[in-house]
Amino acid sequence: MVCPTGVKIAEMNARARASMVQQGKIPMRLRLRNNMVARSELIGKLAQPVAPLANAVFKFPTARIAAEKFFAIHRHAPFPVFARQKFSTWFSRHQKASNLCITNGIKPRIAYFTGCSTQYYEPRIGQAAVRVLEANGFEVIVPPQNCCGLPLLSNGEFAAARRYHASNVGKLITYAREGIPIVGTSTSCTLTLKEEAPELLDMYDPDTQAVADNTYDFNEFLLLLLESGRLNLDFQPVALELPYHVPCQYKAHRLGRPGIEILQLIPGLRITESEAACCGIAGTYGYKLEKYDISMRVGADLFDFVNKSQAPAVICDSETCRWQITHATGIPAIHPVELIAAAYRLPVTDSLARIFASRQPISS
Repeated sequence: MVCPTGVKIAEMNARARASMVQQGKIPMRLRLRNNMVARSELIGKLAQPVAPLANAVFKFPTARIAAEKFFAIHRHAPFPVFARQKFSTWFSRHQKASNLCITNGIKPRIAYFTGCSTQYYEPRIGQAAVRVLEANGFEVIVPPQNCCGLPLLSNGEFAAARRYHASNVGKLITYAREGIPIVGTSTSCTLTLKEEAPELLDMYDPDTQAVADNTYDFNEFLLLLLESGRLNLDFQPVALELPYHVPCQYKAHRLGRPGIEILQLIPGLRITESEAACCGIAGTYGYKLEKYDISMRVGADLFDFVNKSQAPAVICDSETCRWQITHATGIPAIHPVELIAAAYRLPVTDSLARIFASRQPISS
């Protein structure tokens, strides 16, 4: 989005990187590192079952220095914390809401695309999303799925990304054909399903297109409900004043600011939008030894904005951006759906509960 005339610089870089990978022009040490950070689903599957141990290892300074020396992963890279319980485990035990709508004997359904971050690191966001969708009368389905493949695309691993995307299309096409919306809370994942994977991988078959056409970012979907008069507007006040950073991936959807439009419906909630261009993390970019300092400089304006806000939290739709912001500022970052769930009087996440407990009175 940095080019005012619409030249797809990120896409050009990705294709060039893929060519370098194919031609073996990336040094083996960096190639190994890129392969590792590009497989977030595999890392989650291996580490989440032993979350306390994995989290302790990732925080141990000696381990971080070793990762920097042997794998060129910066010792201060903003690694997230593995959750003690996967989202899918919670969902399998979740008791569905009793207020689901039934029209002509049919319950409206949503296929929720969780993404790796919700599954292994931030199940709280998926929990909030399920409850918000149920509060709007939808039955939520979590279909079989795998990583969207964006980290692979970003690191030039196009062959592996093609397999990942084809697998997701095969798992999601049934829902697309039935007209069941595919909704995701990771704006990076939804953009990948919508256009990044099909465009970069030249996958324009009917099934891929059907899945793309039927995929929605979470706030995009809520705004469509609002515009059609179907959104549940029974919001209670949330007395907070918070900064909101719209991440680059969200801007690439070309949707405007649906997250802000929805949050502005919540009484008492004041939103100040960041004017900073980027947080600097760029997916896996900011984890790399040779890129970390650049990443932090790119995000400096945003970090300064967040620190000056003196807010108890910052809102952001992208998981890696949230982790980067918290890493740089020490201020917790939350997804808009967490505030929407609170406004619906639904159980709030632990992180949001701490924010409510620590908040300062809002000046008139």
